[in-house]
Amino acid sequence: MQRQMHLGSLSHGVGGHVAGWRMPGAESHKERFEPIARAVLAAERGKFDFVFFADAVNTGADAAPTFVVRFEPLTLLGALSVVTDRIGLVATVSTTYSEPYNVARAFASLDHLSQGRVGWNVVTGSSPDAAANFSRDRHPPHAERYAMAEEYIEVTKALWDSWEDNAVVADRQTGLFIDTGKMHVADHAGEYFKVKGPLNASRPPQGYPVIFQAGASDRGLELAGATAEVVFATQSFQEDAIAFSKKLRDCVEAAGRPRDSVKVMLGVSTIVADTEREAQDIVAKLGAMVEPVAAMRVLSDRVGIDLNQYDLDGPLPELPPSTMMQGHARVLESIARRRNLTIRQLRDYAAVSSGHRVLMGTPTQVADDLESWFRSGACDGFAIMTPYSPQPFETFVDRVVPILVERGLFRKEYAGKTLRDHLGLERPPHPATRRTASSAA
Repeated sequence: MQRQMHLGSLSHGVGGHVAGWRMPGAESHKERFEPIARAVLAAERGKFDFVFFADAVNTGADAAPTFVVRFEPLTLLGALSVVTDRIGLVATVSTTYSEPYNVARAFASLDHLSQGRVGWNVVTGSSPDAAANFSRDRHPPHAERYAMAEEYIEVTKALWDSWEDNAVVADRQTGLFIDTGKMHVADHAGEYFKVKGPLNASRPPQGYPVIFQAGASDRGLELAGATAEVVFATQSFQEDAIAFSKKLRDCVEAAGRPRDSVKVMLGVSTIVADTEREAQDIVAKLGAMVEPVAAMRVLSDRVGIDLNQYDLDGPLPELPPSTMMQGHARVLESIARRRNLTIRQLRDYAAVSSGHRVLMGTPTQVADDLESWFRSGACDGFAIMTPYSPQPFETFVDRVVPILVERGLFRKEYAGKTLRDHLGLERPPHPATRRTASSAA
């Protein structure tokens, strides 16, 4: 069979553009369930692999307006699991500002509720402001956050393995409900976490929820190589994306895993219209609605420094090493240098893309572009976002996806029921099963 791409949706509730909510007919509130559910159901209608909800555990008056308030993502996934049937549901949870037991329990419950459709986007938390919300005096340094994350994932997997797959017997004849002989106590005592276990939830339907990551620093790639199953990428030039994928797969191989055991999903902000000119007009309308201060907040957040101190019509200054969104910072700096953009121009670009590649044109042009990047080896698929909701995303589903299906590049129907099925990922066996198989051999 021809290799097929994967498609996910990066859902922001009101779209990714800082002023998209001002467009006629656009959704303008991130705390209304109905429009979010409508967007997720549109993605399911398009047979998308998953829908993804980003998150942060800090906010304030200086944050971009559309990021100030939002639903807590695990609560949202629970609600969405009831109104959807096949699409994967993925959410961000920080390993720096949460506890492994609580997170393992929540994701196990969600995987059961959704019958195996949940994924966890593992982040270490990029904003120092979050520390004050969690009784912390400081935000841990970059290296420490990643060391914590590595141990955190180890602990959560041990908790998900608290019970073997067939431990819940529920035998009415014998009265045996659960076989405690198939219980495994994590009894973890590490540098950052001390967790006894076992988890009070049976093993998730997928074994483990699918592990997503987006770190682009050297340490982030090292962690992804060892633990991730899906990695979000942000490159805006095809050769950069090819190089990133190769570097990531080198890390995967160095960790003792097959090179193809990780799916690379490239973030793309799409604007689809009947003509290329109409797509450009949409961008122009969005640009006219941008509130400059809010747009600059988005750019400064992405590059890791406050750019208000520099001349708007001057070049982007040399960026200091960032401990925040390193992937976005590198991509935006590369765009500014290659296209000789001023800070003002880069600000307006970032407002449209939120740091992702912008792709605009007719349905055929957009499909041609996605096919080119996919066939080049730049990625395994695309995480689609749109500047506002709902019309632009529904246009992508109804007009671009059918072209990809017709070309054999994307599925016509779901072949499986779980997120692992959609992504072509194996269900991890319980460690006890692996040990038994090893002993038998």
